[in-house]
Amino acid sequence: MKRVVGIVAGLAVLATGAVGMGGAVVAPSEASSGRADIVWEKCANKKQGSVTGNVLGGTGLVDEEPPGPGVECATLRVPLDYREPMGQTIKIALNRVKGSVSRDHHHLGTLLVNPGGPGASGRELAEYVAAALPGKLAERFDVIGFDPRGVGASEPALRCVDPAKFYAPPRPDAVPRTGRDQNVLQARAREYAERCGNLWAWMLPHMTTENVARDMDTIRAALDEQEISYLGYSYGTYLGAAYATLFPERVKRLVLDSSVDPDGVWYKANLAQDRGFERRHRDFLAWTAKNNKVYKLGRTAKQTSFAWYEMRSRLRGRPAGGVVGPSELDDIFTVGGYTDTIWPSLAQAWASYVRKGETKDLVAAFKRHGEKDAEDENGYAVYLGVQCRDAAWPRDWKVWQSDMSQLHRKAPFLTWPNAWYNAPCAYWSVPGGKPPRIQGAKELPPVLMLQSKGDAATPYVGALNMRKLFPTARMLTESGGNHGISLAGNRCVDKALAAYLADTTVPKFGATCPSLPAPRPAARMSSGLPQGHERLTDVIAR
Repeated sequence: MKRVVGIVAGLAVLATGAVGMGGAVVAPSEASSGRADIVWEKCANKKQGSVTGNVLGGTGLVDEEPPGPGVECATLRVPLDYREPMGQTIKIALNRVKGSVSRDHHHLGTLLVNPGGPGASGRELAEYVAAALPGKLAERFDVIGFDPRGVGASEPALRCVDPAKFYAPPRPDAVPRTGRDQNVLQARAREYAERCGNLWAWMLPHMTTENVARDMDTIRAALDEQEISYLGYSYGTYLGAAYATLFPERVKRLVLDSSVDPDGVWYKANLAQDRGFERRHRDFLAWTAKNNKVYKLGRTAKQTSFAWYEMRSRLRGRPAGGVVGPSELDDIFTVGGYTDTIWPSLAQAWASYVRKGETKDLVAAFKRHGEKDAEDENGYAVYLGVQCRDAAWPRDWKVWQSDMSQLHRKAPFLTWPNAWYNAPCAYWSVPGGKPPRIQGAKELPPVLMLQSKGDAATPYVGALNMRKLFPTARMLTESGGNHGISLAGNRCVDKALAAYLADTTVPKFGATCPSLPAPRPAARMSSGLPQGHERLTDVIAR
């Protein structure tokens, strides 16, 4: 699921279309002409952002690290609307890390990967997975990532606002204290929805999970594969489940890591997240109390909770460094709900601010975990585009207000921030539809599910609901609480994943793995590059 983080700009001509008289992005007019072929080429060091970047006053180019050795890139045209396959098309950006084993020598075919979101780019994940798989296994797969429709280097890429203005810190406090506070936040959500609706009226009706699943099958056909294997994290599990529902005969392997609850799409799923992040945040507060000798923020979870909310209240009147207010603080510490590897750096920044009055580390944590750019705004636009369109959301704000007010009393950490993150769906220009009825066929191969029991973003009970729908599924659980557990340093989990990808061997019923050790306290913030689970979090929870 997408990480929770907290509009006005001039318009210009787009490369994939034109700006209409009403300020809308006009659809491209190219028509599909049957099955397309994929032409793999050397990847560029820069990716072409949606020319809406030009609309918003930017260059449309986003700096990227150079692709790794052996990485190839391509684009593929897919129908905008699969009910009109010969009509308008859009472009999907792909990359490939090709296996070294020849196709006639134990090659296992294509492994398509998706990191979730919706709105996250799959191309970085492809490089990550290819590098993280055991060498003898990686050489037997062509690992392929793709930017789903509207994302990243796919064309067009949805962008609705100028991120420098929309995300300018400090933002309004996401926890309203008065009716006036709530009106400000509602207006912000309504403005974002209206801006997206005005710019992308032609595309928003087609931003659905089902259409992305059909895009995946178009990719499969263009690769000339009869079957494909798939590894999805977070929302990517729901996407994989939708693909398996629509095209069960085309699934070779199916790995679902940190599963979405198919019964909660999408309003109920976000309420479940609020409860999950509350539990995980309390885990962090208890860990901080356990390590009071280092951080001196309280000997008990009750004391550290008091200290944390006192810090949040203080930042409302005086943002740290002029940028970290309560909403920015929420953004920073929400990342700790995805991965406990950053708990030491979060606690250290918190302690420096509270005990010494220093803001440097808190600002650095914001720049590392909370600051948003054009890529993040693109991901947010797609997140809303898919979730608001996939399923019905309450259109009466009184429903939201009642639900959030009640839940906030039990789960104050994320309830209101998450509500405002999703609030544009209450005003979205395209009504929510009926999500696909997920159902795994008996003809599917064995399905491997991986899940941590304390996962906040995709709670364990939702994974159980997903498993019920797939008669061939086996679930391996991990005792920890991180989001995404494979290829992040847990050898027990990775051994099970490798065995399954090699020959569809699944764990025994009820199989479990121990979690990674709890993080060690640190008196100083780490200045090194992210490793292990923190690195995976960067890839799947942007």
